[in-house]
Amino acid sequence: MSKKPIIVFEGIEGSGKSLHINNVANYLKKKKLKFIRIREPGGNKNSEKIRKIILDNKSTFNKNTDLLLYLSARSENIDLIKKNMKKKIILIDRFSDSTMAYKQYGMGISKSLIKLVNNFLCKHINISFTFLNIVNQKNMKLRLNKRKKLNRYDKFHSLFYKRVQSGFIKLLKKNPKKYMLINSNLDISKNKNIILKQIDKLIWVWILNLQKISIYMA
Repeated sequence: MSKKPIIVFEGIEGSGKSLHINNVANYLKKKKLKFIRIREPGGNKNSEKIRKIILDNKSTFNKNTDLLLYLSARSENIDLIKKNMKKKIILIDRFSDSTMAYKQYGMGISKSLIKLVNNFLCKHINISFTFLNIVNQKNMKLRLNKRKKLNRYDKFHSLFYKRVQSGFIKLLKKNPKKYMLINSNLDISKNKNIILKQIDKLIWVWILNLQKISIYMA
């Protein structure tokens, strides 16, 4: 059985990730396509417990502890992903690129350390496509100010978010065919249409690959 698409939504705080993933989830429901949705940190019972610790405003972890907590939460999701990747489309709100952007580019943690642990955890998991949402500082602040409650990651210095977003863009440039840059400063409905068109393309590519496998097996 062919693996179904694994689609990731990346970006800094206030960049519209959650909004876009909601739109895609609703679109897949209308098309009656099976999917699961995972967020990081979080995603299942155990990783949601870790999420609460990570995002707690009272938490004061050093950067290495922060990294290991994030990767621990991911570890809890790996079995869930592997269990479903041949059965359902998988939508993920943050994944490996966030770890690299926030921890390496944002916090200065060793790239080799991040890759060592992450590659061990994510063996045999290949991301089909990533939507990278970018936002300017003004709009990010406006959106965060509208939130009822801010967590620890909503309160970093603006320079930190600039480093992180720059890191995301550098990751995109390494493999641009696997990414789509979404300018979240633009009209929401326009971005929705752009993303859903790309989702349709990804589904068709999967269907065509499935047909090729069926012909080969016949």
